[in-house]
Amino acid sequence: MTTLENGRTLQAAKVRYRSPSHPLSLWAKSTPTSRICMGLLLLFVILAVFAPLIAPHSPSAQKLLYRLRPPVGMERAVSGYILGTDELGRDILSRCLYALRVSMGLAFLGSLIGAFIGGGLGLLSGLGGKWTDTAIMGFVDAQIAIPFTLIAVFIVAVAGSGLHVLVAVLGIAYWEQYARLIRAQTLGLKESLFVTASRSMGAGNLRVALSHIAPNIVSPLIVMFTLNFSNIVLLESTLSFLGLGVQPPTASLGSMIGQGRDYMADAWWLVASPSFFVVAVALVILLLGDWLREALDVKTS
Repeated sequence: MTTLENGRTLQAAKVRYRSPSHPLSLWAKSTPTSRICMGLLLLFVILAVFAPLIAPHSPSAQKLLYRLRPPVGMERAVSGYILGTDELGRDILSRCLYALRVSMGLAFLGSLIGAFIGGGLGLLSGLGGKWTDTAIMGFVDAQIAIPFTLIAVFIVAVAGSGLHVLVAVLGIAYWEQYARLIRAQTLGLKESLFVTASRSMGAGNLRVALSHIAPNIVSPLIVMFTLNFSNIVLLESTLSFLGLGVQPPTASLGSMIGQGRDYMADAWWLVASPSFFVVAVALVILLLGDWLREALDVKTS
């Protein structure tokens, strides 16, 4: 086959899988529930980013005379402290806003690192040889077999509970899910006509991965990112609750729940307020991920 014929074959073969990922197309497919979730997610992002401007008080300002005061509307409530105060007289609402910022930031970084590591290894596994695939999938199976919470507790106990350690732990939390997904997508795409034509033109694995495979796995990668984001929010909250995550004076939603559990009998709002934010953020992103999975699925579009 001549170079010209190869070029024509390659051009004709480039009928790639393209999901309806254009924003207008996604909006047209949105449901009332997904639109509500989008609005709530935008609200949470605004609250987190602009916490210093929105918070009515400093999250670390202590007023012992106002300690353990209930939310507004209840007996002994203090004006200006909408969600009440904690055991040191600190404003719960202000601390929740700053904690939301920390928790969402850590979850985003963790999800990004996991997507990068898992996506890269998934591509390598799908395009590499038999031994490469077997080795990577062996690591995947090993991580799936062991509850990650135990792995995280061990790593934090050995390496310490600094923010850099926590980010690293969250980053490797669910990489195996990305790896399995991207490997499956890669195995299906690498037998496609446009990939075969590209290889006939002399393209190597790197060019095939960057030019042909990567653009076609963006949609499933986004879906997996949103689904794992909510899982990492819960994981970070669990570690912080156990005292192995974010350390004082920095507050996260999980650490606020952990610090407030000793006062639950008399001051339920210390746990209820951060718990609400944890559940709300995780649920909103989980519902959005579930909707994206259907909206970006070419079979149902």
